[in-house]
Amino acid sequence: MQPVTVITGQMAPLPRANVDTDQIIPKQFLKRVERSGFGPFLFWDWAQDAEGELDPEFILNRPEYAKAVVLVSGPNFGSGSSREHAPWAIEDRGFRAIIAPSFADIFWGNCYNVGLLPVVLSEDEVARLTDLAGDPANEITIDLAAQTVMSGDFTASFEIDPGAKHRLLNGLDTIALTLSHTDDIDTFEQTRPPWMPSLKAPTV
Repeated sequence: MQPVTVITGQMAPLPRANVDTDQIIPKQFLKRVERSGFGPFLFWDWAQDAEGELDPEFILNRPEYAKAVVLVSGPNFGSGSSREHAPWAIEDRGFRAIIAPSFADIFWGNCYNVGLLPVVLSEDEVARLTDLAGDPANEITIDLAAQTVMSGDFTASFEIDPGAKHRLLNGLDTIALTLSHTDDIDTFEQTRPPWMPSLKAPTV
């Protein structure tokens, strides 16, 4: 996955609480076997009107927010089922970070696995950013190394688990993180008794 360092660009405001994974990517779109291609179905039920046409008033259907890279939303974002497709859809739509007062735990972890940065700020700070995001001309900058969020005269800092920060800064998913310890794994395998299970492929 791509490293996350500094994210700069447009914000899209979605001030809703308890946005669950079934709203993020409804179940009928979970049949794809690849990780890409979920973006067009993001928030499908909210993006359609009663006749099944795109609702021009829904924030992500508005052309002035077409290039948004940061989603600003309400508390408990990503609740519901543990489907990994939710962060896949958000990432595939072009978002690189989500800012909210809180996130569901499993969704939070799934974001890290695809290089999507979840940022927790206070409710007052998120409300301020939501107001700023109401003008599509306002940009935001998230500096992961410095753990800061800036937009105009707004500045805030955020906390992040050091291990997750390391993974994001270096573009390491779970497999890549494991492979970064190849030397240690080899050393461990060489010291294990031969009668114990081995991670090495059998020789033919």
